[in-house]
Amino acid sequence: MLDKTGFDLWANGYDESVGLSDTSNTYPFAGYKQILNSIYQGILQTPGAEVLDIGFGTGVLTSRLYQQGCRIWGQDFSRRMIELAQQKMPGAHLYCGDFSQGLVQELTARRYDAIVATYSLHHLTDLQKWEFLRDLLPLLRPGGRIYIGDVAFRTRRELNQCRAVCGERWDEDEIYFVFEELQAHFAQASFTPFSSCSGLIEIPRCL
Repeated sequence: MLDKTGFDLWANGYDESVGLSDTSNTYPFAGYKQILNSIYQGILQTPGAEVLDIGFGTGVLTSRLYQQGCRIWGQDFSRRMIELAQQKMPGAHLYCGDFSQGLVQELTARRYDAIVATYSLHHLTDLQKWEFLRDLLPLLRPGGRIYIGDVAFRTRRELNQCRAVCGERWDEDEIYFVFEELQAHFAQASFTPFSSCSGLIEIPRCL
């Protein structure tokens, strides 16, 4: 697993690396563009939405939302990726911090129409995921929604099948979502698969 320094060094080539995996429809980024487009279309249903992006990287998704008039907040632990994202979104409010230790106070003091986490939460253990997501739900406005795009599977069996196919390419340091296990904690959640190794999880705020 890459640490903060690793992500800083990877920042300039990150988008290209993702694109190659997505185009070849291989683990781990197969379905990446489709997932981001689905999140993009969902958020734009709220004109001028206020969006929190957790682990935004170089701002691939949020920069497009920013161009459509959305107001963007975010947290990432790579200063280099923040620099690249800020160039695309000069008016965005971007903070440096390790979200495994929680969000900075400036972000928890606000409420959002949408909270996004794309290919970031797999750095948390399952227990950390459930606790973190519970803490995020109160940050949503009524009708708001959490969007999680990531390497994800409907069942543990599907995850194990993918691991077997990938062999040595499988990253044992990353902990991927299994929807049926998440749903035990968030009954309102839904899952849309986009490839054999990826999907979109949505968790709406229950009024």
